[in-house]
Amino acid sequence: MMMNDNLIVGETQPTRADAVKNRLLLLETARQLFAAHGVEAVSMSAIAEAAGVGKGTLYRHFENKTELCQALLDHDQRQLQEATLRQLRDEPDPLKNLRWFVRTVVEFVGRNGEMLCAGARSGMLPPLEHPAHYWWRQTIRGLLEQLQAPGDRDYVADMLYVMLDARTIAYQQHILGYSQERIIEGLTALLDRLLAY
Repeated sequence: MMMNDNLIVGETQPTRADAVKNRLLLLETARQLFAAHGVEAVSMSAIAEAAGVGKGTLYRHFENKTELCQALLDHDQRQLQEATLRQLRDEPDPLKNLRWFVRTVVEFVGRNGEMLCAGARSGMLPPLEHPAHYWWRQTIRGLLEQLQAPGDRDYVADMLYVMLDARTIAYQQHILGYSQERIIEGLTALLDRLLAY
């Protein structure tokens, strides 16, 4: 650190309250616009205009739409992790936990599928390797271990993990026309058959 006329160089200044407020406003505005019109149809300019801020303010917080999507995903992902930790702590039955987790992740992907797929297309959010999602695979693997599931638990965990990938679910919903409930029921039935052997 260097001192120059009582000025400390190299220290970060605390985030201003209005900057925090603007960031939250932009995230909420983007969330609403994406839900109403889809991620692809909403421009960064439209987000700034709807939030009532200049484009410069928007770009100071988020360099591009992918970065904005990642910030939105991060919030929901943290909530999912917290809910999972509560579920695993409060429910001793690993089979109930595994069924709950599969349903909850499908619902998460349903809420965020377009953003997850947009991130995967941009190359900024690898769907399977990304640490924020890889813990899904680890959670599934841990619950299979608790269940003493028969067969190759790693392979079963991989298979379930791939079936929860946003691109897989998007294909099932938008190309095959499956409802979210059908996907959940299908995965649960598959899980039950795998555990029966």
